[in-house]
Amino acid sequence: MAVIFIRAILLYLILIFAVRLMGKRQIGELQPTELAITILISNLATLPIEDPGDPLFVGIIPILVLAGLDVLMSFLQFKSRGVRKIMCGSPVVIIRDGIIDQEKMKELRFSIDDLTESLRVQGIFSIDEVQYAVVETTGAVSVYQKYKNQPATNESVNSEGKDQNPPCSIIDSGKIITEGLDEASMTYSELSKVLKSENIDLKKIFFMSAASDGEYLIIRKGEGRSTIS
Repeated sequence: MAVIFIRAILLYLILIFAVRLMGKRQIGELQPTELAITILISNLATLPIEDPGDPLFVGIIPILVLAGLDVLMSFLQFKSRGVRKIMCGSPVVIIRDGIIDQEKMKELRFSIDDLTESLRVQGIFSIDEVQYAVVETTGAVSVYQKYKNQPATNESVNSEGKDQNPPCSIIDSGKIITEGLDEASMTYSELSKVLKSENIDLKKIFFMSAASDGEYLIIRKGEGRSTIS
């Protein structure tokens, strides 16, 4: 039992390393090659655990080989558009000028239910609102709405404002996040002044974020209310 326990821990660490090596993607964003390798790796990881008689390297070596193969394929796809097209395919337009291309949908085996579901996820409940839609290589649907249905922007309503990056997390469960402070252009001294002005101890903060313009949000531990300034 101890052997299985130790093997499980080692394989878990190897899997984490392999996934980090392969890059960050959501399951729904995986290309076909990435999905295939992910499934193979998950199956290979179970072999040494199911059969303690097999050497641990029976699982580790194939996992590292497949992870390395994925990195190599990603490099080749980055360098060659032809390789990328062969391995991942190409985006397919299924709605153009507001008209559904039924033949393309048949080729993709993409039903009207698949289309409407993808639209609803994006807050669009009527196909009539869509001017242009593309099925990406990951299977996701990208949509461009008709002009009359597009949400208003600050530019379209002539609203004045300035561009700035979103707020960054600077405190998590009473601990300061150095990277967040740098991103928000805030020093430790400035943070201390803010906490002093709010009369709150660092350890009593559940979450705090700050923007580069000086605005911040503080949520205290054990409380649902927040402080905004």
